[in-house]
Order: sequence, then structure tokens, then C-alpha cells
Amino acid sequence: MGVFTVLTRCILQPLSVVDDELVPKVEMTFTTLEDAGKFYRNYAKAAGFSTRVRCTNRKGNEIKNQLITCSREGKWKSKISPTEKTNPTAGLNCPARIYIHTLKDVGAWIISKVVLDHSHPCCPSKAEMLKRHKELSMSIRRTIENNEEAGIRPSKTYQSFVAAAGGHRELNFIEKDVRNYITREVRNVSEQEDAKEFGKYLLRMKEKNPNFFFELQLEEDQSIKLAFWADARSRAAFEYFGDVISFDTTYNTNRYNLVCGSFVGVNHHGQSTLLGCSLMKNEEIESFKWLFQSWLHCMGGNAPKGFLTDQCASMKRALEACMPTTVHRWCIWHIMKKIPSKLNGYKGHADIEQEMSQVVWNSYSKDSFDRNWNDFLLNFGLADNKWLSDLYEDRHIWVPIYLDHHFWAGMRSTQRSESMHSFFNKYITRNSSLIQFVKQYDNCLGSREQAERESDAADFHTLIPCASKSCIEAQFQDAYTHEKFREVQAQFRGKANCITRLKNSALGYSVYDVGEQVSSSIFNKFVVTYDSVAAEVKCQCLLFESRGILCHHALSVLSFEQVSQVSPRYILERWSKKVKRQHTHIKSSHDEPLMEPRSKRFDQLVFRSQNICEFASESEELTAILHRAYDNVMAEMESLKAKRKGTSSLSHEDANLESVNEVQSPPRIRTRGRPKNRLGSKLEKQIANATKKKKTKVLSEVKVLFFKFINLFDAASAAHSNCSQYQGHVMSYQFRVPAAGDNSLGV
Repeated sequence: MGVFTVLTRCILQPLSVVDDELVPKVEMTFTTLEDAGKFYRNYAKAAGFSTRVRCTNRKGNEIKNQLITCSREGKWKSKISPTEKTNPTAGLNCPARIYIHTLKDVGAWIISKVVLDHSHPCCPSKAEMLKRHKELSMSIRRTIENNEEAGIRPSKTYQSFVAAAGGHRELNFIEKDVRNYITREVRNVSEQEDAKEFGKYLLRMKEKNPNFFFELQLEEDQSIKLAFWADARSRAAFEYFGDVISFDTTYNTNRYNLVCGSFVGVNHHGQSTLLGCSLMKNEEIESFKWLFQSWLHCMGGNAPKGFLTDQCASMKRALEACMPTTVHRWCIWHIMKKIPSKLNGYKGHADIEQEMSQVVWNSYSKDSFDRNWNDFLLNFGLADNKWLSDLYEDRHIWVPIYLDHHFWAGMRSTQRSESMHSFFNKYITRNSSLIQFVKQYDNCLGSREQAERESDAADFHTLIPCASKSCIEAQFQDAYTHEKFREVQAQFRGKANCITRLKNSALGYSVYDVGEQVSSSIFNKFVVTYDSVAAEVKCQCLLFESRGILCHHALSVLSFEQVSQVSPRYILERWSKKVKRQHTHIKSSHDEPLMEPRSKRFDQLVFRSQNICEFASESEELTAILHRAYDNVMAEMESLKAKRKGTSSLSHEDANLESVNEVQSPPRIRTRGRPKNRLGSKLEKQIANATKKKKTKVLSEVKVLFFKFINLFDAASAAHSNCSQYQGHVMSYQFRVPAAGDNSLGV
């Protein structure tokens, strides 16, 4: 009964009424085959069905005739049994069609056969959901491309279209169409071409700025084994911020499972700055040696004073070979994080973890650490634990008291490198291509550059007031960047918890005991020395030595000594806002992909239109003037386009880079499951808030004008392409010829 009811409803459903001018008829003629196809598609949309080209007959390169049918023509039968899998099918042997053929003498196209009847009901209100009627305009496509390059997820891009249009019903496409366009057009880089595109990117960057540096090492099959690159800004920034480097590796950034490694420094605002990036096929000692040597070569052979890594034996061996004078430090956060997994088999492992943390962080001399460590092992019966024994043997590369007499710019872990990797992981997945990865790396460079520029501007235009009457605080206020001055102010506030007592003094050299109250019942004691002749103060906590910031213990002693000005040695250029740094005049690398001429023209027209729309929206009179001008220009362009139909030609030649044509991608690594990474909630909130805002009359006028101009520019950019030709820029860089036994490429 239910099936009969459904069939009855389909048969009895009235046919939709279509304007007679839209209905195809025999002997209708058209200038071009495209015009005929467009006419039938418009009729199909009005009638409520979709079309497809069923067959095309050619004679040589010329089309002679074409059959266009309803998309539900034919019937497809699955080879899979319906009991195992059922997929929806559209085929219902629908007879609706038109047959078009060319008129030789006239040079036009004529409809010779028309069938209007369908074997299924048609619904005009649902026609916009059919694939053939979904269309992405030039404006939509360019927005998708720009958002993809910026790392914005497709779902957020689609939601922005919904918000701009005023609802889902106002769009003639769905979110899946956005995703399909990205997959088909934007991310459509084959595994065979991926490495070549990566090589072209490196050479384009080298041509834009000769100081761009890269090195490649290839396997015997010419696939990428190791890659390193650094832009000109990073190389210049190394002069100022290359004293301490954090290096870390991460996976799941590309489809080949190449390991990503980033060299990260700290700028004068305490912000992370990228100083080079690498991709590696493995994490063997020889791979790290090659990478570190390439990085040193890039930076003029100047090794940093300090180098932070995670607890990796291969990195340790490679660093000892490549940078023997550099102080190597293991990330203490990684080590302390391993305590639960390494010691959870012992009774009272929570107490063990707490006591070990106390020994590591609250030992203020090497002797006290050794005593506290031995007591810790004896108290918990851990003297035979191999992991702890190995850690003690390597204490000189991870325990703070053994390292803090060196300058570390406030770094004790590789967290800065990991934060860069988290930036990548927001926008790329294990299925990303190499060219997608380097685009996001460029975005990361740009965001770091912008953060530094914004902080520099804030330092120049604003001033953080002093929290006290101290002349010493005013010294730092005048010299240091805002972020570093805030750290100084935090130490001045910490003075309130300190009790200073003179222990002994002779010939201007004084020794103080400074007690710091860290809780209601706990006091920590620090020894601070002050040499009034040399104007030198030293604290047992080593904060100044490791971070370049005077501690509150030292400030308390200086206050006790009534010192009004600190020695210039305590005001580091490293944190100064007055130093003119050359790298600030260099832009970070950013690739400008080769675009079709129409896309370039469209972007230029849209850019110029914004000022016009903003000006015209000020009043109804100006808006009316612009509407009239729009209508006149649109009519003129349509007339010109009609005259030029059938005579257009356009060719697009990509950059010819013979030097990278032999480079191959590594074998793709197939993985299971979807990536867990997703875009953070901040952007979600921004989009949600944007959709809730009420649109004012002025903004509505701007939107109406702007969208009219978008259509105008779409037509203008298409019309201009009829007589234009695009020639991709040919680059002549060559990879250096590798020496015998050397498969590396570099510039």
C-alpha cells in the first residue's frame, strides 16, 4: 500500500510551468555550442531537472554534433549485491533530451530533435541542489583559494559565505562543493609532481631574494631524503637572536611521513622566531649531522652558544660532532614528564615524583644537588634504577644548576619549537603535500614577522609606567621592550617577599642572606654578593645569568645598598628596544603562485572596487549614480563579448624548471584513521559572533554595490582574456652538481 501511494504521487504530480521562451524547440539556432548547452541548462533549472552531455561526435578536432540528455537518462546496475551495500542511483531511463548539430554553411548550431517528457517528477524548487546547477563564481573561487592558502578550514570558509549571503538558501552551492573545489583545483598536486613543485618553490624564493638558502639530499631514485631551507629574514635575524636555539622534530605534517624539524630562537620581545626548517626521511645520526652542518653553513659557520633538544641520542652525537663548543641542553619538561611512566611500578610513585621535582628545581648548588639526589635514591630505594642512574650520569645536560650559569634567553624546554609545530598541525595533516606544507611554513614566518612588527610599534608609540619610584626601574623602562620590562617589574614586585640580612662585608665586598617567603610556612634562602667597587651583584639563583633579568634577590640587595643606577652590564642589548636591527627591513619569504591572467585581473578589479563602493554608499544619490554606471558598463561589455565570441584563444605555460624535473617524491606513507587536528575554537567564535551582528543600512548598501561589482568584474576579467596570453616566467637556476658519492643539492 505504501509503495502504491508513493508511485501515485509521482505520477499525479503536475508538471512545472516554464516560460515558453525558455523551452527548447526544433530548428532553434545558436551562435556557439556553448550557447546551446547553456540554454538547455537554464531550461532544465527552470523545469526542475539536471542535464549531462551523453555523447559528442567529432571529425578530427571539430565537433559535429552533440546529444544532451536529462541526468537521469540510462540505468546503472551495481555489481555489488544490494544485500551487502546499497548506494543511491539516479538512472531511470529518462527520455528527455535535445540533439544539436552544426550547420556547415552558416557556422551556427541548430537543434534537430527535442524530447521534453520525463520518466520522473521534476521539482524546480529542488533543482538548485542538483550538481549541474551548482556553480562557484569567480569571487567564490578566489575566496576559497585565499582561505585555503591562509589555512582556514573548508567548513569555516563555507560558513563565512553563508553569513555574507544571509543564509543557506541564498547560496546556490553547498559545503561539499567547496571541499570538492579545494580537492580538485587547489590541492590537486600529484605525488609525481609534488617534489618538482617543491623544487620550483625553492628556486622561486631564491630568485626573489638571493639570500634565500636551501640544501637537498636525494636518494638513488632521486626522491627527497633530506631538505633544509631558511629565508633571508631568518638568516639576518640569526645575527641578533642566534645565541640560543631550540630544535625539535614532529611527524604527521605530510603524506610521505617526512620528519619536520624547526630551528627556533627568541627575539627581543621574548617571542619565538623561526631560523630554519627541515624535512628528514629518518632520525639517524648521519641525517642530523647533515642537517646541522647545512644549518651552520647557512648561518655563516657561527655556532650558537646554547642548543636545546629533546632527549635524543642521535641528536646528542650529531651535535657533539658538528658543534663541539656549543652547550647542549636536554628539554627538562620531557624528562620530568616521563617520571610517571618510568616509576609508576614503585610504591608511593606520586611521592617519588614530588620529591624528585624538589631535588631538581630547589638545588641551588652542584654539591647540594648531589647530596639531595643521593638522599632521594636512598629514601625511596631507587639506587638500582637504571633510568635514574643514566639521568644522573647525564645531569650536566638537563639539571638547571649545572646549566643556568649559561645564557638561555629564558628557555629550559623545546616548548617554543613545539608551539611552531602546533601552528602547522592546525592547518596541515598527514595527507598534506609538500607544497601545502611550505605554504603554511610561509604563513608561520609571516605571522611571526607581523607579531614582531606590532610589538616594535607598541614599544615606539607607548610607554609602560613604572610601578615604583625606583630609578633602577626607570632605567629598564627606558631601555627594554615592553615584554621584558614587564618581567623586570615582576621582579620588583617580588622584592616585597624578601628579607635581606648582611652576613659579612670587607673592602667593599658584601655577602647577604636573602630570605624569600614562597608560602605561609616556607622560606627559601639565597646568597647574594655585592661588589661596590666593580658595581657587580651576583645571586645564587642565577636568574640574570640564564635569562638576562635581574632577580628580586639582587634588587633587594641593591635597594639595601641604596644603589640608584645599575651598571650597564645588567641592561642587555639583547632585550633593548633601541637597537636598530637589520632583519626588520627584510620581508619574510612568501610565495606568489602563478595564477591565470583572469584571476589576476579579477583580484585587481576587486581591490579597486572597494574604495568606490565605500564612497558611493555614503548617500542614496551616490549609490544611484554607481548603479547607473554599473548598468551602462555591463551592457557595453556584454556587447563587446558578443562580437568576440568564437575568436578567443588563451594559453598558460607553467614555469619551466628543467633542473628540478628529475626530483621525485618519497613513497607515500598510508595511515589509518582521520587526523585529530582541527581548527581552534577562536575562529569558530569569531564566525559565530559575525553571524549574530545586525547589518546596518550603510553596510547593506555596501554589500549590494560590492556584489554588483563582483559580477561586473567577473564579466570584465573574462572578456579581457579573449585577447590575452600568459607566459610563465622561466627560471634558469641549476642545482649544483653533486660530487662523487654526494647526492646533495644546494643553492
